[in-house]
Amino acid sequence: MRAHEAGALHGDIGNRGPAWLRTPVDVNFLVPHLWPRHVARGEAGALTVAGLDVRDLAAEFGTPAYVLDEDDLRGRCREFRAAFPDADVYYAGKAFLCRAVVRMIAEEGMFLDVCTGGELATALSAGMPPERLGFHGNNKSVAELTRAVDAGVGRIIVDSSTEIDRLNALARERGVRPRVLLRVTVGVEAHTHEFIATAHEDQKFGFSLAGGAAAAAAFRILDEDVLELRGLHSHIGSQIFDASGFEVSARRVLALQAQIRDARGVELPELDLGGGFGIAYTTQDDPASPHDLAKRLRKIVDGECAAENLAVPHLSVEPGRAVVGPAVFTLYQVGTVKELDGLRTYVSVDGGMSDNIRTALYDASYSATLANRASTAPPLLARVVGKHCESGDIVVKDEFLPADVQPGDLVAVPGTGAYCRSMASNYNHVPRPPVVAVRDGSARVIVRRETEDDLLALDVG
Repeated sequence: MRAHEAGALHGDIGNRGPAWLRTPVDVNFLVPHLWPRHVARGEAGALTVAGLDVRDLAAEFGTPAYVLDEDDLRGRCREFRAAFPDADVYYAGKAFLCRAVVRMIAEEGMFLDVCTGGELATALSAGMPPERLGFHGNNKSVAELTRAVDAGVGRIIVDSSTEIDRLNALARERGVRPRVLLRVTVGVEAHTHEFIATAHEDQKFGFSLAGGAAAAAAFRILDEDVLELRGLHSHIGSQIFDASGFEVSARRVLALQAQIRDARGVELPELDLGGGFGIAYTTQDDPASPHDLAKRLRKIVDGECAAENLAVPHLSVEPGRAVVGPAVFTLYQVGTVKELDGLRTYVSVDGGMSDNIRTALYDASYSATLANRASTAPPLLARVVGKHCESGDIVVKDEFLPADVQPGDLVAVPGTGAYCRSMASNYNHVPRPPVVAVRDGSARVIVRRETEDDLLALDVG
């Protein structure tokens, strides 16, 4: 479904909600797989995270705020590493990146993918070893490639013939041999929103497999012998729950691997199947565990390599959302509550599409709960909306909150670690929220709240 230009469910009327949303028996109940692992309700009914009361967090750091359960994030890193012990696990930095997170994932043994000069600068400034970096992007500038080559980035995922030209020139000029992977567009459309299905043919990424561009690029790199072609890369989309897309993708990429072997006598030693592993935003989502993902992907790769008589290449995967997404919730304060003659109740909070654009952009669904207290009031089907001057400024399209929700209450929205702060904006000149990391009963700001002075500092008048 394509989201309406004006925002998610623009013009939708009615108070029944989606078919999957059930009226809760207990409106205070926290569905475990939607929340960071160290979130619970305290004795007073308020949410706690790693032992800290969200009312205290709101008082100290203000709202809205992204709250990161650091041990949850670290635990998910360890689970992926344990599930893929013989593979390289690259954290996809585009999901959310700051220097503190770079250090966390590095300490947990992860590699890191970046896709712009700014992400590369953040990784390097945080001390990430450059050999553990991968550099993505469909339009890497000469300056970005120069910085990556000079820094000694471990691998560059080549995305166009122009990029091959640029890298060849840099390599010859500097007398180095950069390691590259070739991004292949395999023609698999993942079961996801159209805008985030990134492997079908009509899109900007990679070299087409069906049209022969991928094979031609691989032959060119091998024949010119300037860059070190390590392997092939495929990424089929985002928020994926079904492994069948990976099966088709691996079959097609490994067929190209066999074609390269037969034509040039070279078996490329690496294969990257990308990421896009889904997480639970609502009760309708049922994501696989890292262990199950690894088992399915390894079975797929082993089977296809046997069919093509190929040695099994060294595997890489790129979870981003699956690592940071569930580890964060956004804490808001309610400003107004408006009931529209029985049609719908709107609960307005002090953030909105500037801190979470996904609902408007992707028609994404989220959950929410009253965070500062428990309630004995009956469930009320509500829509959580923001403060921006847009009818499509929706945070949570449909959710049951207590009927006594009121101005001054706190509302928490889980699953906001990925693509919320990283895609945040200053729409309506609203400063972006802070990111507060909580661990072992203590909290620290890892990305500070923007101020109006920050906004005005860029305005040269």
